[in-house]
Amino acid sequence: MSDTKQCYFCTSNIKSINYKDAEVLKRFLSPQSKILPKRKTSVCAKHQRKMAQAVKRARVLGLVPFMTS
Repeated sequence: MSDTKQCYFCTSNIKSINYKDAEVLKRFLSPQSKILPKRKTSVCAKHQRKMAQAVKRARVLGLVPFMTS
């Protein structure tokens, strides 16, 4: 009996994380727009790295804010 959460991207069968999909990326940001750590999001290490890269790309394009006031 495992109480650990499964990776969102693995269970949803998402192969690549799209930086243009801001709604999905906002799930993994804190209210201050910081990227949440793996232990809070329960995302596997491979997808955590890809998700962080996608958030950074979305920030540069203005899809996700750098910070909120």
